[in-house]
Amino acid sequence: MITSLSILISFSGVSELPLETLTLPPSYKIEVVAKAPNVRQLALAEDGTLFAGSRRAGNLYGFIDQDKDGIYEKTVILAKNLNMPSGIAVKGNDLYVAEVSRILRYKEILPLKSSIKLSPETYYDKLPDKTHHGWKYLKFGPDGTLYFNIGAPCNICLPEQPFATIMKLDSHKNTTLIAQGVRNSVGFAWNPQNQQLWFTENGRDHLGDDQPSDELNHVTDNGEHFGYPFFHAQGLADPKYGKDQYTDQQPLSYTPAAYKLGAHVAPLGMTFSVNASTEAQQTLYIAEHGSWNRSQKVGYRVVELQIKNNKVISHKPFISGWLKNEEYWGRPNDIIETPEGSLLISDDHAGVIYRLSKKER
Repeated sequence: MITSLSILISFSGVSELPLETLTLPPSYKIEVVAKAPNVRQLALAEDGTLFAGSRRAGNLYGFIDQDKDGIYEKTVILAKNLNMPSGIAVKGNDLYVAEVSRILRYKEILPLKSSIKLSPETYYDKLPDKTHHGWKYLKFGPDGTLYFNIGAPCNICLPEQPFATIMKLDSHKNTTLIAQGVRNSVGFAWNPQNQQLWFTENGRDHLGDDQPSDELNHVTDNGEHFGYPFFHAQGLADPKYGKDQYTDQQPLSYTPAAYKLGAHVAPLGMTFSVNASTEAQQTLYIAEHGSWNRSQKVGYRVVELQIKNNKVISHKPFISGWLKNEEYWGRPNDIIETPEGSLLISDDHAGVIYRLSKKER
């Protein structure tokens, strides 16, 4: 089916958001560089074209920086009325988009223009159609294959595979199980020091304000089990599926969380910094979308973690201020690094993309 593109927004770079209320690292600045409703995962092409998915909006976006000044003046709707097209990835000149039950490919989409015709193809259509935790996160790994999550179709249940997993799909459409026992991961990246996969995981709800913790996890062997639904965070047994009630159903072994990020912070997109990391110590940024069912809200920020020898050695706020006095005006969602070292951060609540960069001296 051939579809036409249309300009959604012409953006001047002027924003009415209270950016001055954000707390930034010293010598950094933040600005709005693009606008689009409900913008979610980001993908940056080699030519500088920026793409984004959405969830509730059902739209797929492309952003064009015509004069190469860092502001994406043109926002283009690539598709409408898709089924939670949150996850996207770019490889060469092709764009991959994950709906709930299938992955689309837009071949030769680059160079992107403000008015061209596209003919997307169904690249893979063997995904479950459950919408609960059904939105995807897509990235191409160091091995050239396409990685994606399949969330559990529930808050807490005993799902059959392929639910509660992270999978990869090769060019022959063969799938490999990368991680299981994963309730809902909406962010992953590879450590530049050893190319091992790390991912965020959102913990179950309705066990109170302070448990279980959301997780940062680390994959060392394909097929590792990370505990769900039997155990959460670092050894917290689930009251329904934990070891006291279902000893015959618990995994023979499971991998505990590499790090506890805190209950209900909702960690989503993440990226290892190429520019800030060294061989000895890696810098990881995580977007915390923020709590929705906690008596006092938490999250709504970007955090920085330092990792050394596959261990988290520090964890601190990097950007905060979207939440104040139980009111929030933004919710960071995904985060990627540009070749020159800036960070692009999507905000599906405010409907914008920010750029965090160092101030010129």
